[in-house]
Amino acid sequence: MTATAVFTARALLLDMDGTLVNSDAVVERIWRRWADSHGLDGDEVMKVVHGRQGHASMALLLPDRPVERNLAENARMLAEETSDMDGVIPIPGAAEFLAGLREVPHALVTSADVALSTARMVAAGLSLPDVRVTAESVGASKPDPEGFLKGAAELGVAPADCVVFEDSGAGIAAGRAAGMRVIGVGPRAGFHRPDAVVRDLTEVRVEAVGDGSVRLHVA
Repeated sequence: MTATAVFTARALLLDMDGTLVNSDAVVERIWRRWADSHGLDGDEVMKVVHGRQGHASMALLLPDRPVERNLAENARMLAEETSDMDGVIPIPGAAEFLAGLREVPHALVTSADVALSTARMVAAGLSLPDVRVTAESVGASKPDPEGFLKGAAELGVAPADCVVFEDSGAGIAAGRAAGMRVIGVGPRAGFHRPDAVVRDLTEVRVEAVGDGSVRLHVA
């Protein structure tokens, strides 16, 4: 973006991977290994996996495989990802951005489970929001809007009054389907037409407003 955009919201819903935490190194290692083991093209697999729960990605990539096998393999891969923090770093500006939300209703809405999301946030040196919607909290993966709608409900804020921060196509679609505005973060986001795009979180300034809402200055 070349001009500054301003969004007013009463709550923020934050994806984790690619939005607050750069975990691409781990995701690439583990999913390319999985692709090789199943005779799939690694580049094509990587186009699918960002933003989705692992079993949902597997269902798209291997549509004839039983759901039970996808769930079992996903559990193994989650454990593997949780033990591998090599290369996990914060997105630039993430710590300062989260610090600016202390008085702002906000929630983490991630396709990772509790163990993985906690491990990655800690590895990146980031504070965990009090409200978290993880893989265990929902019945459907992004791009289904369930996670964002649940986050809004837990914060007691109408979907239309929420702004989502997301990096992936699946996450941006989920935010839109929830009736929320979406700010895209990072190089993947621009391909999916969010309401605004930033390179990283250094390009977002949070301004508290007296009526309990917040202005987001995005440049």
